[in-house]
Formats: sequence, structure tokens, C-alpha cells
Amino acid sequence: MTNESLQWLLLVIAMFGILIILFEKSHAVKDFGIWAGRFIHTKRQALTGTAILGVIIFLDDYLNNLAVGTTMKGITDRLRIPRTQLAYVVNCVAAPVCILIPLSSWAVYFATLLESEGVTVGGTGMGAYLKAMPLTFYAWLMVIMVFLHALGLFPKLGAIKRDALRAEQTGDVFPVGGGVEAVDPEFKEEELPEGYKAHPWNFLLPLIVMIAVTLLCGSEVLYGSMAGVVTAAILYLAQRKMKFKEFLSYCFDGVMSMGFVLVLSVLAFAVQSANTDLGLANFIIEITTPIMKGAFLPAVVFLVCGVYAYATGCFWDLAAIILPLVVPLANAMGVDPILASAAVFSGAAFGSNTCLYGDGVIMCAQGCEIKSIDLMFATLPYACISGGITFILYLICGFVM
Repeated sequence: MTNESLQWLLLVIAMFGILIILFEKSHAVKDFGIWAGRFIHTKRQALTGTAILGVIIFLDDYLNNLAVGTTMKGITDRLRIPRTQLAYVVNCVAAPVCILIPLSSWAVYFATLLESEGVTVGGTGMGAYLKAMPLTFYAWLMVIMVFLHALGLFPKLGAIKRDALRAEQTGDVFPVGGGVEAVDPEFKEEELPEGYKAHPWNFLLPLIVMIAVTLLCGSEVLYGSMAGVVTAAILYLAQRKMKFKEFLSYCFDGVMSMGFVLVLSVLAFAVQSANTDLGLANFIIEITTPIMKGAFLPAVVFLVCGVYAYATGCFWDLAAIILPLVVPLANAMGVDPILASAAVFSGAAFGSNTCLYGDGVIMCAQGCEIKSIDLMFATLPYACISGGITFILYLICGFVM
């Protein structure tokens, strides 16, 4: 609990919980769904729209995982798209897009790590990161696969195929066993009066303010989420959608609705801390060092980082721990350190997409109201395909470059 990153994460989760409950109680999500429903009439349009929205909200994977699922689940439910398929699209765009767009929190962090290790282009770590971006093969492959899947050009696999058949036949969009407890279990759907006019700006404006403030504050998602809550409060109180006392009550309910995620996040950081104290990273590096030779280095680095990230839930920590080992190793073996660093970033993205108790999977599952384990099993077939191709590409690049 003394970990500053954990404290920051808990505050961000609490802010998103408040924002989500305000969206629900003010009918902002419903209004946006009614408005967007005018343009979205097919499953292909809904899934493609979800992926595009994920690309637009590129600032941070936390913001992406929570906001996109919350926004689109009403539309996808109406079209009988299973929640596992929605969550897969949201989750597998979030971290990869954050790696591929240099304005994101991931890019800024990784560029700082590169500069601290002396890997620069034009005198800056960001220059090196821009050169590494085309080589982060896993991120590119996963985003391409998501869009192909959304367009119906890549088949449904595993859990998604099973859930899609059941959703089409019965209308039940949740996985077998049901989803997690709803964000607001006491919230009842109200019948809309005849001639009701949907106002999408009640949803879009807080989201736009959140993204703008996050950008202006140097990709600080906490400030952005707080600004989004303040904007929503001003809008909804001014329109008399809720009283001030109700607003405060909803804020409390929003934090409590994220209780499961808050506790799981604390436990996840505890596991990460234990792994660090036990020296797990150094142990893995020691047993793999004998096979890290020359052209095999980038592929082995990706494999080790992917397995480590999947097993431990460490993504940013992974880069901070492994880059100081990989860069000197690459220089000693005559391997391009930028290529080796790109393999680390790809491994971190693979772990973020697949780790059962990783923060990205936990928050995406909460936003889509399913269990983390259901999201993991839905994602694994696609992540393993992308990961396998990525391994081969790093093997080829290791020999060519």
C-alpha cells in the first residue's frame, strides 16, 4: 500500500467508478447508445466501431479498457454480440495502440527507459522509441487481427465462437456462468417517454474533456479522469438530472462498485512485489542467458518477456527490470539494441493482453461486466497466434539485422 504506482492506480480506478455510475444514473450511456444506434445496425459495424473508438482513446490502456467497454456494451448487447467478443476487441486494442502511438503513457515511459539506458536517436529516447515502433511486431499484428476479426475476415475461435452461437440462439450475451456483478445492481432500466430526444453530448463532453486534460497534463490520466467527473457533475446538476445529495451518493456508489477491482489490484501488486523480492526476473534471465546468442537474442527476449509478463502481471515493471539487462547484452553480442528493446515492448503488450490478474484484463473485464478468466480464455487463441508470428519475425530480423 506504500507503492506510489498502486496509490495512483487506486485513485484512477475510483474516478472511473464514479464516472461510470454517473453515466448510468444520468442516462448518458443510454443516450449515446440511442444516438450511435442510428449509425450502427450490424455486428460488423458495432465491432469495427468499438475498435476505432479504442484507437481514438489511445492515451492510456486503463482509460481505454474502462471507457470503451462501458460505452459500447449497450449497442453490442442489442445486436447479440457476446460480452467476451466485445471485451476481446477492447482489450486487444488497448495496450497495442498505446505502444504504437507515441503520445501515450506507455510510449513516454518506455522512451524514458531507453534514454536512461543510453539508447537514443537524435539525442533523445523518444527518437529511439520512434525507430523501435515499426519493430514492435506483436502490437501491429494484434491490432490488425482485431480489425480483421471485427470485419468478419478472421474467424471466431474458442470461447468467443461458443458464446457467439449461444448469444445468437438465446440472446444471452454473457459467458456460461454469467458475468460479474453489475456496476450498479439496483439500477433499473426505465421506459423512455414517447418522443424522447437523446443527447449524446452528456456522454461525449466528459470524455472529450478527460482526453484533453490528460493530454495537456502530460498524459496524466488521474487529472483527466478527475476533470471528466467534474464536467459530468456540472452537466448533470445543471440539467437537473440529479440533486447534489444524490450526486454525492452516486460518487460513493461508484467507488464501492469498483471494490472488487480495487482489492484485486492491491493483491496483484502484492504478487508483483513478492516476485521482485524473490528475484524471479534475475532467475529467469540466468537460466535463459546460455541460449541468448547473437541472432537468436530478439526472439528469445520476446519469449522470455511474454512468459514473464503472463506469469507475473508485470508490464511496466518488466521493462524497467529487463531493459538494463537486455541492452548491454545486445551491445555485447553485436545485436541492434533498438530491435532487442522492441522485443521487450512486444512481450509487455502480450502479457497485458493475456495475464489473468493483470490490471488491463481486470479493468476491461469490469467495464464489460464479465469475469477476468473469461476474458483471458477469449483472448488467448488470438494472442498466441500473434505471439507465434511475432517470435518468427524476431527470429528472421535477428539474422537479417
